[in-house]
Amino acid sequence: MWRSLLLRGTTCLVQVATPRLLHQRPSPPLCARLLTRRPLHRPPCGLEPRGEGYFLAHGGTRAFKKDAKSSVEAPVSPTTITDIKQYLRTKEIPFHDGYSCLHTPSIFVEPSARRDSFSLFVDKTTGQFLCKDTLVEGSWEDLQDCLEVMQKEEQDFLSPRVLLGYPESVEEQEDREWELREVQRIWSSSVPFSDLPEDEAQLIKTMFQITKISNATLKRFGVRLFKPTKSLVFPWFGGPDSSLKGVKLLSAQSTGTDKVIYNEATVPKCNSYYNLFGLPLVGRMDAEVVLTGHELDTLAVSQAAGLPSVALPRGFSCLPPILLPYLEQFKRVTLWLGDDIRSWEASKIYSRKLGLRRCSLVRPGESRPRPVEALDRGKNFGHIIKSSIPAAHKSIVSFKQLREDVYGELVNTEQVAGVKWGRFQELNRILKGHRKGELTVFTGPTGSGKTTFISEVALDLCMQGVNTLWGSFEINNVRLAKIMLTQFAMQRLEENLEQYDFWADKFEELALYFMTFHGQQNIKTVLDTMQHAVYLYDINHVIIDNLQFMMGQENLSVDKFAVQDHIIGAFRKFATNSSCHVTLVIHPRKEEDDRELQTASIFGSAKASQEADNVLILQEKKLVTCPGRRSLQVTKNRFDGDVGIFPLDFHKSSLTFAAPIKGRHKLRKLAGKPEDDEEEAGEKEVKEVKKEKAAKATKTPRSVKKATPQTPQFPCVISFG
Repeated sequence: MWRSLLLRGTTCLVQVATPRLLHQRPSPPLCARLLTRRPLHRPPCGLEPRGEGYFLAHGGTRAFKKDAKSSVEAPVSPTTITDIKQYLRTKEIPFHDGYSCLHTPSIFVEPSARRDSFSLFVDKTTGQFLCKDTLVEGSWEDLQDCLEVMQKEEQDFLSPRVLLGYPESVEEQEDREWELREVQRIWSSSVPFSDLPEDEAQLIKTMFQITKISNATLKRFGVRLFKPTKSLVFPWFGGPDSSLKGVKLLSAQSTGTDKVIYNEATVPKCNSYYNLFGLPLVGRMDAEVVLTGHELDTLAVSQAAGLPSVALPRGFSCLPPILLPYLEQFKRVTLWLGDDIRSWEASKIYSRKLGLRRCSLVRPGESRPRPVEALDRGKNFGHIIKSSIPAAHKSIVSFKQLREDVYGELVNTEQVAGVKWGRFQELNRILKGHRKGELTVFTGPTGSGKTTFISEVALDLCMQGVNTLWGSFEINNVRLAKIMLTQFAMQRLEENLEQYDFWADKFEELALYFMTFHGQQNIKTVLDTMQHAVYLYDINHVIIDNLQFMMGQENLSVDKFAVQDHIIGAFRKFATNSSCHVTLVIHPRKEEDDRELQTASIFGSAKASQEADNVLILQEKKLVTCPGRRSLQVTKNRFDGDVGIFPLDFHKSSLTFAAPIKGRHKLRKLAGKPEDDEEEAGEKEVKEVKKEKAAKATKTPRSVKKATPQTPQFPCVISFG
């Protein structure tokens, strides 16, 4: 209820990723045969097929809420750990300094009824608090208000009901009640493995490649089988009474080859699913835990190593700060998230959230696969965990410490290159991929479609699972979201309004957030918001559109180029320290219409081109009407040095850019547009030129033809709306 209060003003509301593949690895031929031999079952009520696997859905017509707010409040000022400690001391509130939180006595429980004297946790970075006894949570401002009320009323505790959140709408209440009913229905309909016939249980284990996981381990963790979809059910038990709060379903699907794809669905929806699977089995005195990326890995660690183990709710893609208080009791946390470069990078980031001093990382490698595979191969879990690398590091390292990292990059060249674009294969060819910690500078002529192009590039990455934050200072968020939704649906939804809810539901599943800034902003405020979003939502990509809108708020007495250099340096530092890719849109200097832009055309180009890892230029030939009028040029690529240029074709119906179709091109005629006559004239002139060339070719001997220069092709001028 109070999570929404913490989020107010910093980012805006479109959230999560398209159904993400949990695992995708080769499987034994027997497993593939078992899957292909069995037909797909009809989904249960509330689960419907979307693409691959089953995903949550629920029926009903769409209700437009007239009282819905279209704007968000301005960002609150950031809170520092020094401010929090100083305030608690002034109120004479005792506290312990934990790894990622401050521990204080709960003010929502009577002193005589407190089971733990320090059960309220305050996040050191955001100030968000959580009372583990009552599950009351809120922002730092909420906690301050409660303490002020206690002092004014001279009370020693407050009822949790003193915090009143925004009232739920009828639609929200119905959604929450439906989710609770669905959780209970799925759980009551699922069957424990101990109640299955032995041959059927073995068949299911083979399907999910967990033949080494015993029924006793599955029973201890409460794992069941949901027969209608042949899915594993992982429960979410939480709260003081350890009640059932949600479930995650894992299904397996064959791809027609020797590979099996695993898909997951959660009730409630993934942006409200905050389960640490395995947490109820952890004892209050346990000081060591193994943090994994998947539920199956937690089962393997618990069975093979006998250590407490918990799994993140959304794999290695996100560690929500609301879960940090539940990990405070452990003096040692081993992060064993996966066996690839992406999980290794995520481990480094999460160790900062959890506290570097107590974290150690299991480095991926052939001798250190992910836990469920290590169990299948009979690996020594104790040796792997003991050989994990401490997360805390010194300022100077030797090559001996870097040797394994260098080897890992050589072995995993594709993963090191970054996330690949799905719509822009030429970008993959030149840049090789989208990598964390880099700064990309993007420029192009005014009106050439910079925002439209970069929004599709960011959308493409977001669809690949890259958590994205948009900072659009030039156009408002509603218009930007409309552009991206059109690009996502690949069609104009104003002409197909009956499809709006379908595409909006899918678009809402993307890990996409928007800053609420518009117009000129101060660089410090923007950076604070970016840092908050990286911590809270594990943002991997930030787009700033554009730089010029942050220069007006700086000191006007300072040279504007010095101000720009300062801003670019700040973004460069942020990208490196936060391991987050920053794409910075910069307007170019004014150039002649017949001249192509260069790196030197970027406004204040010296610092921008020096600090940037990648420089992209959207070129536009304003005096050309044929396909290839626009092109994208990569003039700097620090990763491997490759540069190049490739044409772009703008499709106005879907607001998308793509490589032009090979072969003969025809100009698209748009009825009622002023450029129609110009396009038709361009077609006629091109045809006439071709006829003249063909006539001369038939009359001219071959020897003379070779010496005859080609007839120049005269372009036609068109305008781009």
